Amino acid sequence: MSPDTDDEQVTRWAHRAGRGDQQAAAAFVRALQGPVWRFLAHLAGPAEADDLAQETFLRALRSLPGFAGRSSARTWVFTIARRVAVDHVRAATVRPRVAALSDWQAAAEAAGATVRWAEFDPDTAELPAGQYADLVTDRTRLVAVTAGSNATGTAPDVAAIAKTAHAAGALVCVDGVHSVPHGPTDLASVGADFLVTSAYKWSGPHLAAMVADPARWESLHPAKLIPSADAVPDRFEYGTPSFPLLAGVTAAVDHLASLDPTAGGDRRERVRAGLAAAQAHEEAVFDRLLAGLAARSFVTVYGAPARRCPTVSFRVAGQAPARTAAALGEAGICLSSGDYYAYEYFRTMGLRDSGGAVRASVYHYNTVDEVDRLLAELDRLADSEGTMVR
Repeated sequence: MSPDTDDEQVTRWAHRAGRGDQQAAAAFVRALQGPVWRFLAHLAGPAEADDLAQETFLRALRSLPGFAGRSSARTWVFTIARRVAVDHVRAATVRPRVAALSDWQAAAEAAGATVRWAEFDPDTAELPAGQYADLVTDRTRLVAVTAGSNATGTAPDVAAIAKTAHAAGALVCVDGVHSVPHGPTDLASVGADFLVTSAYKWSGPHLAAMVADPARWESLHPAKLIPSADAVPDRFEYGTPSFPLLAGVTAAVDHLASLDPTAGGDRRERVRAGLAAAQAHEEAVFDRLLAGLAARSFVTVYGAPARRCPTVSFRVAGQAPARTAAALGEAGICLSSGDYYAYEYFRTMGLRDSGGAVRASVYHYNTVDEVDRLLAELDRLADSEGTMVR
């Protein structure tokens, strides 16, 4: 299928393919819609959302013949995922301590590569780009770096890091999962040879993608079945795609393209304009949140990066993060607590064993009024705990 094929042509082809079993399809659609609407409509607080996610997951596992009771469908799925990671990544040499690292470490061990670590500043949560001049050598094959921390919001100077890596002949893999939703992203200007994004972070389903120039994929050959396609990018796709999730990705992209009603041009241009408009709105709302948290002496904010996504982690004095998040949830304010998979950051900061922190993020649909409500609720919680310092 040509990338220039329009939506109407795709629809005509689909209709020619036949009606299929509409009864079975209707049952699937009904089952899919219920949990999705419950999640998206915020019909549940944080605890209820966790229960719903677990319920949905367990129902799916228990519905699989031969995988009920004590048998391990979950282990089976995770084992396959781990094998794929090892097959795809042959050398990992630099990874900042702001994200989970086991996949890179497992891949490096399988390839006999050495992992070298970049360090963040504990006071600011910055990831200094200058240190890469000492870390990267002519033996470096891959530099992996995040474009946005999901814990502190830190947005490293990825372009400078990529310049250092490329000068040594290394490739650059950028984790853009947390950064892509918060502003326009350009592969070339960032300096990424590979960029990872996940649609659930930008109003879509849980479906991720790795983006690269087609020529870059040509030199990579994953382990695959003989009947699987050899062409790029098809040889990197495992099994039949999840068509419902792919439809959700398209809808999410169209939503982003609609955020700036004055934008024109093709969909890419409208997406960039929409994300630029969203970024300006988010920064204004986040500035109010950050200032409000900093003004409260009973709140400790972690990290103060100069460049950041609109995300902040904090603690309320005298309260475990999970307790704070639960109390806010009861008031209809949905925040998360814990380490959010930022294992190395919270371990290094000495916070992981005591519950991590509470995280607040701003997205394009959030408002100043919602921020003020959050701050007021924090005041009420602090008063009730006797931790308020005026």
